[in-house]
Amino acid sequence: MLNQIDIKHKKWISAISYTLFVLYIIIAVILLFLSPYRQAAYEINSAGTNPYNIIPFKTITDYIKASSHINQNIWMSNLFGNVLAFFPLGIFLPWLFKRLIGFWRTTTSVFLATLTVEILQFVTRVGSFDIDDIILNTIGGAFGYLLIKIIYLFLMKGKTHAH
Repeated sequence: MLNQIDIKHKKWISAISYTLFVLYIIIAVILLFLSPYRQAAYEINSAGTNPYNIIPFKTITDYIKASSHINQNIWMSNLFGNVLAFFPLGIFLPWLFKRLIGFWRTTTSVFLATLTVEILQFVTRVGSFDIDDIILNTIGGAFGYLLIKIIYLFLMKGKTHAH
């Protein structure tokens, strides 16, 4: 989308956008694989079984059912945190990469990225494989795409009215 917009200072905007994308990836890798929480999960998973969930919506339903019994921050951060974690990817991919423009291309790319993260977390034992994380992360990426698409359409609409 960035390539399709004729704006002043495009090179600077492009450089800043790519820099932010790289920072997002670095922060995501740290949070998803190297954070103290992940290291604690490694200790637990290495000592016993490596948990996983392959039943769609099971974890989501369990959190919602237990919402009155557990700390609200725990279930809110799990559900909404998973959506927010990949929201930026849904923005960056179509914004920076011409081949990924389009809802299904972006959403599929976010799905594959999330699937890769979940498999790597399971294999490296710094997390568990949870299909619900994949669902929530993919929803987050789809929302990110929809936001950038709305912004893009707004910018293009303003551009046509200026002429």
